[in-house]
Amino acid sequence: MTFIPIDIQQWERKEHYQYYINIVKAKYTITMEIDITTLLQKIKEKKLRFYPVFLYVIMHCINKNKAFRMGYNEQGQLGYWDICHPSYTIFHEDDKTFSDIWSEYHPSFSVFYETVQKDMKTYKDVKGIKTKPRTAQNFCPISCVPWLSFTSLSYDTFTENKMLLPIIAFGKYHSHHSKTTLPFSIFVNHAVADGYHTCKLIQQIQDMSDTPNWLET
Repeated sequence: MTFIPIDIQQWERKEHYQYYINIVKAKYTITMEIDITTLLQKIKEKKLRFYPVFLYVIMHCINKNKAFRMGYNEQGQLGYWDICHPSYTIFHEDDKTFSDIWSEYHPSFSVFYETVQKDMKTYKDVKGIKTKPRTAQNFCPISCVPWLSFTSLSYDTFTENKMLLPIIAFGKYHSHHSKTTLPFSIFVNHAVADGYHTCKLIQQIQDMSDTPNWLET
């Protein structure tokens, strides 16, 4: 894990960053449907669990895009992490609460999948908001809402915060017109990522879903 500081004076996004951090302070959410028809078929063939698989899809694409790995170091300097890990929710069926755990990202799907499986098993009965200890800040928050195939999702916070990483949520997939699609939502800080960056990320997620040959890695 390495944090790479950015020289703001030489950064191509200097004016955009300063404008959206200090003046407009804009954040935005994009929600759309991801076609998972091919991916879901392969997952069923291999008897895999969908949640860990799609976590890999998301994090593989996040780690290909510097704009979604941005943050601040302990000295408050802007920069980006060389790698981010997923911080994701697990549901407790007995009392209907959830906990937030994380797993170490690995570029190999099989390694990542086994890591997530192990962490979910280890912490499945541990209650609380944050149940797996962590010290760094390079975690991308991801939530799953498997009970609803939503068409829109919005976020609100009472106070400002310095979080630059995106917040991602996906819902219940459903079949229609010979396709299976999944609602996918991403909450973005405009200071570090514009529509271009977000659309690029979403297209990469779609591309991975269309060609899941990486399941063999």
